[in-house]
Amino acid sequence: MRRRARSQLALVTLALCWAGVACAQSLEFVSRFTWTSSEPRFGGFSSLELTRDGETFVTTTDKGLIAQGRILRDGGRIRGLDNLRFDVLRNAQGAALRSYRTDAEGLAISTSGEIFISFEGRHDIAAYSAADAPARLLPAPQWGFQKNSSLEALAIDASGTLYTMPERSGDLNRPFPVFRFRNGRWDSALQLTRKNGFLPVGADFGPDGRLYILERELTGLAGFATRVRSFEIARNALTDEKILLRTTGGTHDNLEGIAVWASPEGVIRVTMISDDNFRFFQRTELVEYRLVN
Repeated sequence: MRRRARSQLALVTLALCWAGVACAQSLEFVSRFTWTSSEPRFGGFSSLELTRDGETFVTTTDKGLIAQGRILRDGGRIRGLDNLRFDVLRNAQGAALRSYRTDAEGLAISTSGEIFISFEGRHDIAAYSAADAPARLLPAPQWGFQKNSSLEALAIDASGTLYTMPERSGDLNRPFPVFRFRNGRWDSALQLTRKNGFLPVGADFGPDGRLYILERELTGLAGFATRVRSFEIARNALTDEKILLRTTGGTHDNLEGIAVWASPEGVIRVTMISDDNFRFFQRTELVEYRLVN
């Protein structure tokens, strides 16, 4: 089949699915790339944002760095990164973040380019006009967050509404609260169902308007298992749940950041990045899948 015909078929299929025609969707593996660097504080990447074309990326680390660069691909497969830049995240006074305040976990970028970052150590969300700019703190959602298990995932929808959720809900049978920030206030009307031992660590809105949530589970010596679910957002509920991916332990490293975008052919791609926890036996990898029906 010619490339143009394949592209047209992909677009028609996506249009039918988005229009409500039943489609059994899943994620199909495309490629992976192991990222190494001589940057002294390299590692601990817990978030990911890509431009709409999937070429330029932004990510943050547990040591208070924000990194930007370009993804190089051959035949749709990741082969390298270039134009790399590392900046230190700053507080409201413009000083570099230190100690437990550096633990940046979630990342979302608005259509105007404003950068939002959630922090696990201090249970906060900050806004930045640029990567090297001082922080502007948003009011934090009020909840009984557990230590080192709070605001892991962060996403922003087309209207500019922020969504975040803690890594732990406090009980195996309790759903995760999903906090929504709009009109200067947080609400907690949404909930994410808790299934098995998976914990939410990343989120992003796709070009289809659905909320994609990345979850991970530590499966003992086998390593980390990964799950990706997507949802429609009704007024006060996450609906139409689809389990798109569930890997066995050790298939990938500790995937924590997720970005959802569309190729020029209109095929949705899901790119994820792993947090190596600054351990020599783990690795920083970029993993890419495509949505198939």
